[in-house]
Amino acid sequence: MDLIEKTEELLDEELCDHCLGRLFAQLGHGLSNDERGKSLRVAYAMSSSEEERTDVPSEPENCSLCENLFDEIDKFVDIITDRLESIGFETFLVGCRIDPEIEEKEEMLWTEYDIQTSEPIKSEVNREIGKRVERKVDAEVDLERPDVKAIIDTRFDSLDIEIAPLYVYGRYKKFEGNIPQTKWTCKQCWGEGCERCGGTGKMYETSVEELVGEVLKEMTFGEDFTLHGMGREDIDARMLGDGRPFVIEIKSPLKRDVDLEELKNRVNSDERVEIQRLKRTDKDKVIEIKQKRSDKSYLITVEYESPVEGEKVKKGLAKLRGMCISQRTPSRVDHRRSDRVREREIKELELKDMDEQEAKIHIRSEAGTYIKEFIHGDQGRTEPSLAEELGVECSVKELDVTEVHYET
Repeated sequence: MDLIEKTEELLDEELCDHCLGRLFAQLGHGLSNDERGKSLRVAYAMSSSEEERTDVPSEPENCSLCENLFDEIDKFVDIITDRLESIGFETFLVGCRIDPEIEEKEEMLWTEYDIQTSEPIKSEVNREIGKRVERKVDAEVDLERPDVKAIIDTRFDSLDIEIAPLYVYGRYKKFEGNIPQTKWTCKQCWGEGCERCGGTGKMYETSVEELVGEVLKEMTFGEDFTLHGMGREDIDARMLGDGRPFVIEIKSPLKRDVDLEELKNRVNSDERVEIQRLKRTDKDKVIEIKQKRSDKSYLITVEYESPVEGEKVKKGLAKLRGMCISQRTPSRVDHRRSDRVREREIKELELKDMDEQEAKIHIRSEAGTYIKEFIHGDQGRTEPSLAEELGVECSVKELDVTEVHYET
């Protein structure tokens, strides 16, 4: 059956130009489906013999397939653009939900007339709405990663808006201990507030995540935030040097055009933290900094239980330098991490200062090294350790992370 013969049969189905043309959407280029439908009616009329020649078949008042859905496109566009007025975005995508009965009738037509050239009605509705929305808003369609997605339910004229997270990359420094990287919810009340947490629902007053996230949340009118860091320092450790790479994620931001210099200045007004090198990024950066295994450098003040001669310390460090150590999961975290043995390389060990009671040591080690345990040995769970090598119990008096070796 050729195209004209199929068209002749389909005219009896009382289809609008959109639905008629959509059945042959893969034939010909440069036409919209409604233009294609009109052309098919003209082609059919022109193909008739002289004695059978009639006027061009007109489009029915009521489409038996879409039930005149395409007459409502402008209404859907208005619903979407009205909602988008309160949201800042540069790219968008339109989606729709179609009455399942319409989709079922369409598939039955494909089968009955053996049509292999059609386009689903949902695709055409999305495209038609998207083109008109694009003309009314200062934004472009993005099929891969739109800032905002508008999903219209054509049955009920209801609209769901999905706002993509906003991601900002940077580096943070932390100048005080007792500030965790991320918020620690109280394990007794799980955030409800109790005697243990003083009614705050948190184990610590604040965190780097909150100090940065609360400001950016306010600036973007977002719903929530999450900080993704490249590893983390112990709560009692400072983060110095160029800082630790991080990405702050803002959920459902109503504003995306953020002044990063203002963000930096507002966060840095709190002398406990400092952020720098800020730039807009995407989810791929979160994956990158989570998977990257960068070396870390530390400056540690070590205390001895009893006096140790300087020459013995120097020899001990020289022996441990470049060594691969075995670390069983530390006793301080074995309640929340699997118990296994990890091999880690101590790449640099340099004595900065010392007396008989303590020493300042620079250490560069492979990612994932438990530095405190390398110092005191964790009752033999880390081998070898500085304490084992010196033959005296050692403890960490101060610990600073001085560099995360990651090029940005």
